Amino acid sequence: MAYIYPAPGVANVECTLAITSAVGLTGNLAIPALQDITVNNSNDVFTWTQLDEGDKLQVATTATNSVTLNVVLDKNVFFGLDPTTGGSVANVGIFGLSKNKNQVGFSLYMGDTDAGGEGPTITGNAYITGLAPTVSADAPVWVSPLTLTVTGSYTAAV
Repeated sequence: MAYIYPAPGVANVECTLAITSAVGLTGNLAIPALQDITVNNSNDVFTWTQLDEGDKLQVATTATNSVTLNVVLDKNVFFGLDPTTGGSVANVGIFGLSKNKNQVGFSLYMGDTDAGGEGPTITGNAYITGLAPTVSADAPVWVSPLTLTVTGSYTAAV
């Protein structure tokens, strides 16, 4: 079996998230300092009853897809290198992409560098939502949840 195991302290394992494009902007943006990631693929189900059946009937309908994560905030990645000029994803930053409601392309790489740098990759198009930066005396660096609300389907490459 080949396991995907991006665990803390495990050598040669990487899990990276990159914003690969955005509508109306150029370039890409790597999101560093990921704390945890959840890939959601939740199929909705339509349920009905019929007089000739003793049980409910169900059929799967469209899925709701999202990627949720928590990230330690990097000032340049979060606010952008120069948000007033725009033009590129790096200039606008995560906050600007969310605030401006830019649709983004993303790529989530779950790799093992021991395997020649190959590993599963999930890509898609999404909107950045769910930003809620926090800081406290017990956690003295800014952290934030971040949700990529996927529009359409994921593409997975193994």
